[in-house]
Amino acid sequence: MASTDIGFIGLGNMGGRMSKCIVRNGGTVVGFDTNSAVVADAGATPASSIKDVVTVCDVVLLSLPDSRVVEKVVFGDDGILANARAGQVVVDLSTAAPESTRRIHALLAEKNAAYLDAGISGGAAAADVGKLTLMVGGESEVLEKVRPVLENFATNIFYVGDSGAGHVAKLLNNFLNAVSLAATAEVMVAGKKAGLDLAVLLDVLNKSSGVNFATLNRFPKIITGDYLKGGLTNTLMMKDVVLYTELVSQLGMSSLNASGPLAAFGLAKALGYADEISNTVVDAIGDISGGVRLHDTKE
Repeated sequence: MASTDIGFIGLGNMGGRMSKCIVRNGGTVVGFDTNSAVVADAGATPASSIKDVVTVCDVVLLSLPDSRVVEKVVFGDDGILANARAGQVVVDLSTAAPESTRRIHALLAEKNAAYLDAGISGGAAAADVGKLTLMVGGESEVLEKVRPVLENFATNIFYVGDSGAGHVAKLLNNFLNAVSLAATAEVMVAGKKAGLDLAVLLDVLNKSSGVNFATLNRFPKIITGDYLKGGLTNTLMMKDVVLYTELVSQLGMSSLNASGPLAAFGLAKALGYADEISNTVVDAIGDISGGVRLHDTKE
């Protein structure tokens, strides 16, 4: 590729961390974010517009909140589609609607540019140390072309199929994440109200059939008052569950298990935790259960 600079649009919570990994490994990032203050914090060279990023970089990474924002970045007058060129690769690391992803892929292909959808998993902690998991959709040969870039922040990179497949896999993963987090939060509040030692309860769960990512990685911290701030918010978790329900509806399925996380994260939003990390769903459940907190320390 002609340009060694890597473009990055969206340098917030996750994008900023991924950008830092690239820079730490010796790469150069040209970045744009509507909040210009975060660009320098991410180690990137500021660009004045999306157009400026696309014009100078052969590989452009996106890390944006949802498809609405992705489409604004792609279809704007000075956006990606208007300025894309043959041989360019755009990698969408957002959690987005697969249908929108496939449309963007087709339109960029008309300009002989490539579009990969690369769902990410691992959260802020994995992003900090460059150990994210990626699930990638699009052309496999394009993935191999940009794999060295992605390896700056991901240790597990899975090719899962054609355009949109990466975002489908991401929605499936995030739905399971939402179910296990919401259910574990409810169980932990019940354990607290029942007078159990929560550390012992977690040891029991983690050696039993109830074990899951939340029992292993989230709640051992939460019961000490550490909510692992910096990860997915309740608002974004709710968005992902809604996208999942839209996906299964398009597939002609019903979702028998979506009501739990929809209720839990909807409750968290309603009680003022919308922009807090999704782990605070346990406090929302605690609020309506008599003001229960899993820990005795102050945040």
